[in-house]
Amino acid sequence: MNLNISGNHLEVTPALRDYIVSKLDRITRHVDNVIAVNVILSVEKLDQKVGASLHLKGKDIHVEATHSDMYAAIDAMADKLDRQVLKHKEKITEHHAERPVMDSSV
Repeated sequence: MNLNISGNHLEVTPALRDYIVSKLDRITRHVDNVIAVNVILSVEKLDQKVGASLHLKGKDIHVEATHSDMYAAIDAMADKLDRQVLKHKEKITEHHAERPVMDSSV
């Protein structure tokens, strides 16, 4: 997995980097085919904004979260990304599920 973390009007500290990596570990437990993750941290007046783009095999997922605290924004972003990844995984497994056998004893 290729991870790119950048800051817009903000310096990405090692503590922030470690926190983001720990939150993204939960995502990689659900899906094996993660190719790249781009995380952009930004500050706009009093709001802390986190945007993440996850590149999977055959699908790109983008989420954003805004909060007054950067760590809370990272938590919200990770939760949104987790829900989107699980939704994508369910669609794939439902698509490839076997069809039920019809009962011919009618």
